[in-house]
Amino acid sequence: QVQLVESGGGLVQAGGSLRLSCAASGRTFSTYAMGWFRQAPGKEREFVAAIIWSARMTYYVDSVKGRFTISRDNAKNTVYLQMNSLKPEDTAVYYCATRGDPTYFNSNYYYSPTYDVWGQGTQVTVSS
Repeated sequence: QVQLVESGGGLVQAGGSLRLSCAASGRTFSTYAMGWFRQAPGKEREFVAAIIWSARMTYYVDSVKGRFTISRDNAKNTVYLQMNSLKPEDTAVYYCATRGDPTYFNSNYYYSPTYDVWGQGTQVTVSS
């Protein structure tokens, strides 16, 4: 089993930047891809970005393209989400998640049940 721990959230003004980290431990060799989701109060969990661990292929929701960058450090078993030009509508709890099986991932990367293991979340608040 893989365990995930997010960090890096906080309070930032609009236009500012934050970098979220998600450290994986345990059976990390079984990881095929990792993703970031977010959930704002009263809203459903929303896909943000994903990366295929070995191929470095990345996916983004349209609302963050050009502002957010997902990356990974194999040596540290860590995935990052660099968030620039933050907006108040980016305020949410951000979760990282991992997927072990590559089957159908490319067509379902945006769908939360695709992912097997989830972290506890980290709060990001963007003030206007």
